[in-house]
Amino acid sequence: MASSTYARVPAWSRRRFLSTLGVGSALLLAGRGGAIRAATGVREYPFTLGVASGEPSSDGFVIWTRLAQDPFVDVSAYPHAVNVDWEIAEDERMTRIVRRGSALADPEWAHSVHVDVEGLRADRWYWYRFHCDGEASPIGRSRTLPAIGAPMQRLRLAVASCQHFEHGYFSAYRHMLDDDLDLIVHVGDYIYEGSWGTRLREHESARGAVTLADYRNRHACYKRDPDLQAAHAAYPWLLTWDDHEVSNDYAGSDLHDTDPAQFATRRAAAYRAYFEHMPLRAWRRPTADALPLYGRTTLGDLASIHDGLDARQYRVRQACTEQGDMIATDCAQRRAREQQMLGAQQQAWLFDGLGRSRARWNVLAQQTLLAPFVSSSADEKPQVWSDGWDGYAGSRDALLGFIDTAVIVNVIVLGGDMHAHYVTDLKRDFNDPGSATLATEFVGTSITSQGADYADVSRHLPRDPHVKFFDSRQRGYLRCELTPETWTTDLRVVDDVTDPNTNARTLARFHVDSGTPGAQH
Repeated sequence: MASSTYARVPAWSRRRFLSTLGVGSALLLAGRGGAIRAATGVREYPFTLGVASGEPSSDGFVIWTRLAQDPFVDVSAYPHAVNVDWEIAEDERMTRIVRRGSALADPEWAHSVHVDVEGLRADRWYWYRFHCDGEASPIGRSRTLPAIGAPMQRLRLAVASCQHFEHGYFSAYRHMLDDDLDLIVHVGDYIYEGSWGTRLREHESARGAVTLADYRNRHACYKRDPDLQAAHAAYPWLLTWDDHEVSNDYAGSDLHDTDPAQFATRRAAAYRAYFEHMPLRAWRRPTADALPLYGRTTLGDLASIHDGLDARQYRVRQACTEQGDMIATDCAQRRAREQQMLGAQQQAWLFDGLGRSRARWNVLAQQTLLAPFVSSSADEKPQVWSDGWDGYAGSRDALLGFIDTAVIVNVIVLGGDMHAHYVTDLKRDFNDPGSATLATEFVGTSITSQGADYADVSRHLPRDPHVKFFDSRQRGYLRCELTPETWTTDLRVVDDVTDPNTNARTLARFHVDSGTPGAQH
């Protein structure tokens, strides 16, 4: 079989892509300021939240939409289940239809539609759209993967996280349309349940999300953003969540001092709304107390992405919580075997997948900074952040220990959450700067969420020599290109997150050579 360059089509410029979206494209071109409810003057139009695709395989992907004429007023504008037709084409004008069908949009699930499309040709782009009540959705674009093990020469993906609607415009997504991507990987904090910091624009409600209606409205608020809609329509997505999809710093079934039964109800509502608004396979539909997210995406012989790694749903409560968010490095609990970050079942699944992988690059897409980061309090006592991997150091040791002993090669860890760009070497022994590097980590800054204090964090860097790069001063994303020989990561930033028309640029570029862990500038 000939080597694949991932069946590339000519790069779509923002203008060309938006011009092909057809009916509903006015939603994407709507003004970015003021009340988002005014994004369309056609109240009856059902596809106000756009379209999306995700979880690609070698013969298909999932396509998503939700019927919502005005989601902030009445999620049951249709009082009954509605048939929604869908179609898949080989061309952007939707003239060569290769699959079509009908799906039921159920009011119980906010009239969301998740279609698991199968039977397509491997390693090529497709276009799709929905029809309902005489209206057509915007046209979306997705793609199938090469067959597992098939030769593959190039893959390009973006990594996004932390997109607080009130902190700025989602301009980073607009620039991704010019990046000639194959995938977008979102690693958490897709919505924010509450408000904090300096607000440039307002959520749909000043009320924080607590109930199912609240979470549905909050997701709809974000989904109405034109740049986010365009990025969903342009590329398939892989997704996981972090804490703000439910509540800040929650851990498994625990939220600080909240009554467990009360929090269980809230978490179930948040999980349900997340499923209703994301391009997830229909079989992932949540139960009353769980939503399975983690999965594995294999791209020919080039990469195996362990995506959807869930460091929220299965973790135990943060270590030494009586000390607050920052805990002393001598907190013994953080290294205890039972101090699980991923949970025993997910960890075993991950280790099994890493051990069986035959791909050139082994990628872990998870929420936050995996490398330790030791800071000093006023009295210079070493401290770490309890909510990150440092609060679950035993889990980190188990993961890196497995990579070491099983000789897993070319491991790349992707993360977000920190509202800063980080590049780190993941070491066998972080207390020994000369210790072997086992893997390479790239953490992307936030799409919009306000960053950590650059000067304050920078003063701690001498304690953390494995951190090869840090910058929290600008918002943006990661752009990664893989070939059999090299992994290249561009740390992308927008010039001004408060300007909807801002430019984007590459702040720094790092590469990793196959067989040689550790990023090089």
